[in-house]
Amino acid sequence: MSWLQQALIFLAATVVSVPLFKRLGLGSVLGYLAAGAVIGPWGLRLIGEVEAVMHISEFGVVLLLFLIGLELQPSRLWELRRGVFGLGGAQVLLSALLLGAVGMALGLSWRPALVAGLGLSLSSTAFALQLLAEKNELTQDHGRAAFGILLFQDLAVIPILALLPFLADGGAGAAAPSSAPGWVVGLKVVGVLAAVVLGAPFVVRPLFKIVANTHSQELFTATALLVVLGTAVGVSQVGLSPALGAFLAGVLLANSEFKHELEADIEPFKGLLLGLFFLSVGMSVNLGLIAARPLGVAALVLLLVLLKGVVLYGLGRWSLRSKESGLDLAVVISQGGEFAFVLFSLAVAQRVMDRALADLLVVVVSLSMGVTPLLYLVHERLVRPRLRARRQQKRDFDVAATEDNPVIIAGMGRVGQVVARVLAAKRIGFTAMDINSEHIDFLRRFGTTKVFYGDAARLDLLRAARADKAKVLVVAVDDAQASVHIVQTAKQHFPQLTIIARARNRQHAYALLDLGVVHVMRETFAASLEMTQEVLEELTMGYSEARESIERFRELDEAMLLRAYRHQGDEKKLAEISQRGRQELEQLFAADEAERRKSS
Repeated sequence: MSWLQQALIFLAATVVSVPLFKRLGLGSVLGYLAAGAVIGPWGLRLIGEVEAVMHISEFGVVLLLFLIGLELQPSRLWELRRGVFGLGGAQVLLSALLLGAVGMALGLSWRPALVAGLGLSLSSTAFALQLLAEKNELTQDHGRAAFGILLFQDLAVIPILALLPFLADGGAGAAAPSSAPGWVVGLKVVGVLAAVVLGAPFVVRPLFKIVANTHSQELFTATALLVVLGTAVGVSQVGLSPALGAFLAGVLLANSEFKHELEADIEPFKGLLLGLFFLSVGMSVNLGLIAARPLGVAALVLLLVLLKGVVLYGLGRWSLRSKESGLDLAVVISQGGEFAFVLFSLAVAQRVMDRALADLLVVVVSLSMGVTPLLYLVHERLVRPRLRARRQQKRDFDVAATEDNPVIIAGMGRVGQVVARVLAAKRIGFTAMDINSEHIDFLRRFGTTKVFYGDAARLDLLRAARADKAKVLVVAVDDAQASVHIVQTAKQHFPQLTIIARARNRQHAYALLDLGVVHVMRETFAASLEMTQEVLEELTMGYSEARESIERFRELDEAMLLRAYRHQGDEKKLAEISQRGRQELEQLFAADEAERRKSS
């Protein structure tokens, strides 16, 4: 079969399976795996050369790590050292020992048990990071911890590979007599890493400047791919993970002026090749072995995920000081990793492990990858909400104001925090409430002490916050329905309060106006006006003229909002009001222009 026909099959399988699985809420990764199993040698047999496909597709993992490196400043990488070497080292060591001990208990000798434990202790960088990126959790506590552990696992590749010859039947003496001494290998590693570190600022950045001056988009893209591929190959020549080299190159280019251009150019290649990698993993699953030993294979997959999950949960709970974050970490990286395919193949070549055992472990690793999206789905929809609900039930509302502050802020999200910071800078007392207990703990860790856990829609909590003594209530909660409830309670029981409320949209604004709120602030309206003023000033319009135009528009739009509010159920009338508003605005601007010309 030609490469063109193979490409057609891969693209067709992707286009059919991925949207279907995403529509079902199962995620794109599981869609790729299922498509690979269908078209692979154990399914419809449309594709047979799985190993060749996987070797090519592994470049997608390299590109993924390069892009992640671009998002990290070198100083930020240094801050991750505890998570990388502390958490990562502990996870690999404990998981390898535990899994190796299980292997020996199942009848393996210590050499293959050790190799199996080391290989299975490593997780899938591609699966975990893709899953975290899809869920926007890379910057959360468990996301950062998972990234640190995965980074250490890439670092652990070289000592694990170096250990294999010493585990061969002949021991250290039979370990590749032509291989270089350990100190020579160490010097090579240091030399290559030094070349990457020095090459990024002194060679690569000037190279990109030269290429950028040609104004050739294709040449810039080719240069970017050359840099990533060259770094990966160079690092792999001394036994390090190619993905690790690409990640380091990305970190060193994170401060460069070409960062965003590199991201835009490489992202499409990363997406396609990473999808191809997931397809190849699906194709590599030996469905015949699963059919022959379904219960045994299922038990081993469950055992792998469970044992790694226990280790990760313990480390996450200890390090992150949270049961929920520990469980999140365990779910995300409890699978086996793609490096196991390489390690077990080399172990067979070195006669450390027999082929039947290696094939079985490859199936277990592949299935554990497929289980991860399903496990995460169950965790996200069933387990995590219950944990959060239970935690909030256990925690009592803690509103207990010690001062009669003139301002109460309901909701300490993006809007509420800005109000609080300005009030604090002006030394104006305020009492803030938020319903999210995690948010409260975060704000208190960063020095915001006047924020309490509580639902501002509850009368008893407003009384505890001394709303009867306050002058202003700022309703900045994100939920429109909760915002309306808070305003209803405050209007009924504390009529002296001036209510200033955030509105998410016009419908929310109408609901607040129905309740008699005079000061309704549409959350994107002010920012949009400021942006428009900047645009006008950049078009050589003076500050005063631009400001006057914006104020004219603000006044007219607010008047239109009130007129539309009275006819919110009449679409025909609303269309008339909108059209009349545009005409009035044009007339106002024309009159202003005529006045300026007359005065000049």
